[in-house]
Amino acid sequence: MSFVLGTAVPDRNLALELVRATEAAAIRASAFVGHGDKNAADKAAVDAMRAFLGTVAFRGTVVIGEGEKDKAPMLFNGEVVGTGDGPECDIAVDPIDGTSLTAAGRPNAISMIAASDRGTMLDASSVFYMDKIVTGPAGVGIVDIRRPIGDNLRALAKASGKRVGDLAVGVLDRPRHEGLVADIRAAGAGVRLLLDGDVGGGIAAASLDGDLDMCVGIGGSPEGVATACAVKALGGLIQGRLVAGDDAERERGEAAGLLFDHVYEADDLVRGDNTFFVATGVTDGALLEGVRKLGPVIRTESIVVRGASGTVRRITADYRAARWE
Repeated sequence: MSFVLGTAVPDRNLALELVRATEAAAIRASAFVGHGDKNAADKAAVDAMRAFLGTVAFRGTVVIGEGEKDKAPMLFNGEVVGTGDGPECDIAVDPIDGTSLTAAGRPNAISMIAASDRGTMLDASSVFYMDKIVTGPAGVGIVDIRRPIGDNLRALAKASGKRVGDLAVGVLDRPRHEGLVADIRAAGAGVRLLLDGDVGGGIAAASLDGDLDMCVGIGGSPEGVATACAVKALGGLIQGRLVAGDDAERERGEAAGLLFDHVYEADDLVRGDNTFFVATGVTDGALLEGVRKLGPVIRTESIVVRGASGTVRRITADYRAARWE
């Protein structure tokens, strides 16, 4: 909704309520940073997120929950959260995007929630992985996942007014990406290997002040849908192609109406502009600072993005530590 101050009343920004749930999840998960138990961290985050979502005045259906890939604790697909009052929404959740990062005490773990109007979010839960490409606004109409990575890098550099050698490309550090990394370097760009958490990498690539120009490669399909909610508000580009691990997974995906050998654009991943994305840092990273314990205070940093207005907020919150003991 667009408005001029004094002539219309701004409508509700659901993300400003959802951020309490990611803050709670991040705080609970922070107790497990560096302790080596990713499932314990994930369970603490899931329990906290579920409890706080139960206080939000909406009816949210979990279209994409996280955890099925490794049998971890999860907010399950089809679970309904919220008070039941207010708007009906699809939500994608990941109480910790980067459970292994959290367990190892490494950077870039976040807690995140994405939301959109009910029935608008692609349900890709039957296929775990998606080949994705994300850029900022300069890549719109210029970059295409169907083109060789070198061509995309040269086109993005020209559109951005940069040299190819100045581009920083985020790629998950996985054996499957060895060829992709070699091709990026052969084109002259620099690679930033991400240990985990490609949601944060995608948002960093789409942001004007992010430290990445592009994020590319095969990561989670839930993360792709969630990232799309933020990228649309940031004016960036996201494209994805589903990747089946075997014939059985492909058959499940096709039975669910999903398309293979097809490029999903941002509007295919999430229809419409009424999208919300919130994330809170668990550990320090390029996107957000992690949870800080400052004597009697616990401090969190979050990003809150709204698609309808294109508004991006960064929120620092201080909690009394005694209330979390």
